[in-house]
Amino acid sequence: MFVLVAMKDLVEVKPWKFAEDRVDTVSSELNKKLANKVIHNVGLCISLYDITQLGDAMIYPGKGSCHVKVEFRFIIFRPFVDEVIVGEVRSCTPEGVNVSMGFNKKGSMFDDIFIPADYLPNPSRFNRDDSVWVWEYAAEDGSVADLSMYNGDKIRFRVISETFVDCTPTMPEVAASTVQEEKRCPYSLTGSISEGGLGLLSWW
Repeated sequence: MFVLVAMKDLVEVKPWKFAEDRVDTVSSELNKKLANKVIHNVGLCISLYDITQLGDAMIYPGKGSCHVKVEFRFIIFRPFVDEVIVGEVRSCTPEGVNVSMGFNKKGSMFDDIFIPADYLPNPSRFNRDDSVWVWEYAAEDGSVADLSMYNGDKIRFRVISETFVDCTPTMPEVAASTVQEEKRCPYSLTGSISEGGLGLLSWW
C-alpha cells in the first residue's frame, strides 16, 4: 500500500530561516511542498521519510533566499492491483460506493476510491430512502438477511484498477477558447467487494 520513492529537488530557504537547523528546515519545506499532492504515475505523497543527501546552500544573484539541492525519499500511497485494504464508507449512490482512507493523526485523507455497483456482493440493491446499498445475504436455513452499508462503516475491498489523469494546467490562450472542463481527479482507485471475506468488517 505504501512505497518509498527516491526524489531530487531544489529547496528554497528564506533568509529568516538561516539560523535554524538546515535539515529541519529543508524537511519542513519538502513536506509543505509535497504532502497530500499527487505525482503523475507515482502516487499520493504522504510524508518525508528521510534525506539521503544535502547539497551546499547557494544564493543566486538578486535573490535573498538560499537554494539547496537535496536528495530524499518520500512515503507514497499507491496500493498495487489485487491488494486488499481497509477503508471507510464515505457515501453510497445508485452507481456504487465511495470509500475514503485516513493516513495519520493530522487528518490526511484519500477520498477517490470507488466500488461500482457491478462489484458489490450479489444480490445487492440500492435503498433510495436511506441512500445505502444492501446485500441480500442468503443464510443456510433459507432466510434472507439485509446487510446495509452505512457511512462511516469500515470496509475491506480489493483494488482492481488505478487511474492517473494528467491535470497539468493548459495554456491561458487555449483555456480561454475552450469550454470550462469538469474538475478532474489526478489519481483514483476502483475496488471490488464481490468475493468472500470482502465487504464490511462487521460481516465477517
